[in-house]
Order: sequence, then C-alpha cells, then structure tokens
Amino acid sequence: MFVVCGEALFDVFAAGDTPAGLSLDGRIGGSPFNVAMGLARLAQPVAFFGGISNGFLGARLMRALEDEGIGTQLVQRREAPTTLSLVGVDARGVPSYSFYGEGAADRDVPLAAAMAVPERVSAIHFGSYAMVVEPVAATQRALAERLHHHSVVAYDPNVRLNVEPDLNRWRDTLDWMSARTHLLKVSEEDLALLYPGEAHADLAARWRAAGVAAVVVTLGGEGARAYLRDGELPIAPVPTQVVDTVGAGDTFQAAMLTALAERQALSTDALRALSREAWADVLGFAARAAAITCSRRGADLPRRNELG
Repeated sequence: MFVVCGEALFDVFAAGDTPAGLSLDGRIGGSPFNVAMGLARLAQPVAFFGGISNGFLGARLMRALEDEGIGTQLVQRREAPTTLSLVGVDARGVPSYSFYGEGAADRDVPLAAAMAVPERVSAIHFGSYAMVVEPVAATQRALAERLHHHSVVAYDPNVRLNVEPDLNRWRDTLDWMSARTHLLKVSEEDLALLYPGEAHADLAARWRAAGVAAVVVTLGGEGARAYLRDGELPIAPVPTQVVDTVGAGDTFQAAMLTALAERQALSTDALRALSREAWADVLGFAARAAAITCSRRGADLPRRNELG
C-alpha cells in the first residue's frame, strides 16, 4: 500500500462574470491529494494521511477520497476550516495560486497521529506546504524519520511561497529530507527559486551523496532529467495541446511511483539497482501521464487504461 501525506483542499477557479461579481468553480485539490488520486486511478492501493475539516467542505473532500477509492483510515478529522486556493491561469495555461489556510484543518495534524501509519508500506509520499507549516510539518518529519528505514520515501517540495515565503524554511526541509528520501522529484521552477544559478547536476550530486537513490527534475515543456547511479538520463517531452498545467507534476509523481510498483522496484535496494533502460521506461510512462493531464482542464489525472 502507498501512503500519501499532506493537504487536501479546494482549488477555486474564476468561472466568469456575473451581474453581481464572479462565478467561482470549487474543485477538489492539493498536491498530495492529487498524487493520491493519481495512484488510485492508476490502480494502486493508496491511503491518505492528513487533516480534513468536519465542515461541509471537509465532507466533500472525504466523499472525493472515497469515490476515488483512496483509503481514509489515516485521515484526521478536525474542527477547523478547509484551506482555499484561488487559482488564476495565464494565457499559457500556467497557474498561480493565492492560499487562505491559516489555522485550517490540513495544518492541524498532531504528532500522535503519525503513530497510526503502519511502519512498513510500499512507499510513502511527502510534499508541498504541509512539510513547512506547523504543527503538521513536525508530524510529517516524525513520520519520515520513523519510516525511512523500512519503506521507500518519495518527496516533492512543490514550493508555494505564498504559503511560506521564507526560502530558508524550504531549503532546510529539503536538506533534512535528503537524508531520509529515496526518490526526490523536483521541478526546475522550484530549483530556480531555491537555488538560483546552481546547476541541477551539482544539486543532484549533493542529494545523492546524502542518500537519495534517484533525483528527477521535471522541465515542463522540455521533458525531464534523472540523475542516477550511472549518470544523467534525459526524458523527451511528450507533444500535447496544453489546456493548463494544473496537476501535471503530481501526475508525473503518481505515474512514476506506479511504474516502479509495476516493476517490483519499490525497495531501496531495487531503486538503486534499477537499470538505465528501466528508468527510461518508468519516466517515459510518467511523462505520458503528465501530458494527458495537461491536455485537460484542471487536475483531471488519467486512469490506467488511458496509458496502455
């Protein structure tokens, strides 16, 4: 079983003017929720670990988890509001976000909740702002510390400066996680924010020296590049008519984990031993999945039968 940790929230899109203002379209979202949904749609067993409100928006989030076949046994229900993310999309389909989440349920996950997660799972995914806001960040770090000896840890920083503007907080978390992460996926946009001017290969070498088995940098329309034990591996972009890129990185992560699971490669030893050819297949599958999401409005992740 996979466990995905972090936030589930509502992405709110402008849906056009009304006589009195704007019509808003609220959709289930949050990077970790998207990863969990992606895994479920790709026929992988997955449970979600995070805080969800007892209010009506939280009830809708719970229904979405159940509808997608995502396990809810690790969800922490809280008497707190649901985070709202207002999403604006530019002419190129690139999203920008404004978050309203101070004191929300996704941040209110106590340390004791981490003990509910089984010690041995296929893989556990961490990512996005739940790793840098308290108290949930401390809870997730405790979970990573406990599980990384026994389970594959995947991490995607997914930097959101309008949630936590302190770049040092993101850098410190990434440095701390690099000693406890086996599969690190990070976008070139995040690297440009966190380490402007530093070569991706140098950063990857540093993280691999800390213990990361594979570093994968997604490059948007230019594809991706992996940094492995036997050098760099470029992955070509998949041509697609882009509607928007919401959820593309989360799709890539879910599909990469799925492809590894389908190859029985979700152990630390198997990750380190995986051949260059196998990695090319894994990352090509992830790129194709992300391209499907980019061809559709919002985070509408593909199902297994769409990928052959």
